[in-house]
Amino acid sequence: MDYRWGVSVLLAPCCIICGYGFYPRSLMSNDQDMVTGMKHSLFVLKSLVSKDFKLKYRRSILGVLWSVLNPLLMMIVLSAVFSFMFRFQIENYPLYLILGQVLFSLMTDATTSAMTSIIDASPLLKKVRVEKMVFPLEKVVFGLVNFAISLIAVLAVMVFFQVIPTWRVLLIPVMLIFVSLFCVGLGLLLSSLAVFFRDVIHLWGVVTTAWMYATPIFYPLELLPDTLQNLMAWNPMYQYITYFRDIMMNGVTPSLETHLICFGMAAITFLVGLVAFRKTEHKFILYV
Repeated sequence: MDYRWGVSVLLAPCCIICGYGFYPRSLMSNDQDMVTGMKHSLFVLKSLVSKDFKLKYRRSILGVLWSVLNPLLMMIVLSAVFSFMFRFQIENYPLYLILGQVLFSLMTDATTSAMTSIIDASPLLKKVRVEKMVFPLEKVVFGLVNFAISLIAVLAVMVFFQVIPTWRVLLIPVMLIFVSLFCVGLGLLLSSLAVFFRDVIHLWGVVTTAWMYATPIFYPLELLPDTLQNLMAWNPMYQYITYFRDIMMNGVTPSLETHLICFGMAAITFLVGLVAFRKTEHKFILYV
């Protein structure tokens, strides 16, 4: 399977979004240097994504099919358990579940791998001068590649339940821009923290588990008390999952307010992560 064209398509918007962060302008003597730096970073990104892709499916009989089978199998198990235990009255519950599941998995996988990306790249960083931001960003891009493949599983469930997609599926790239910005911001923040405080690596697994159960992925929002329902407005992943379900399952166009909320959460997280990363990256070599 030639996946390189898909990787290039996914890399392009990420590089545009995060291009400013690749090389500080103080290191650029002119625009030509910036273009050269961007091209070099894009080449490194593509190489790292290709390497991770090959490593993930190495010696696997089904290979890339696991990116389709895994969400399907998890959906079957979870829908059987939760629909039986709680008797949810959600139409097309398996589709409701898999939409939340694949998007939350994108965030978890991307940020968890981005968190240790600088530490894992320490042998290279000690030998070669390379832009450090490339490593956490690559993990997010790799997560996007797997997410794109997992959409095949989502499509299969939609076909099974005879859910006809509307033109609103064209908003998927908009949603992915929001989620990508959010994941890159979290990844940059976590990767910089993990260099100095290794405990973050262990704590993040606990945080994401609690976050998953606190987000209406397996259950409807109405199951929560009114106080917790109001708090969901401050949960970025709930906003993104609701956006995803609206365009894929409910045939609803997200409002302008929803777009502003999603973008605002993503932009703030990205800026916080970028500032934290840039403020600390010069010390990485001393701690990795």
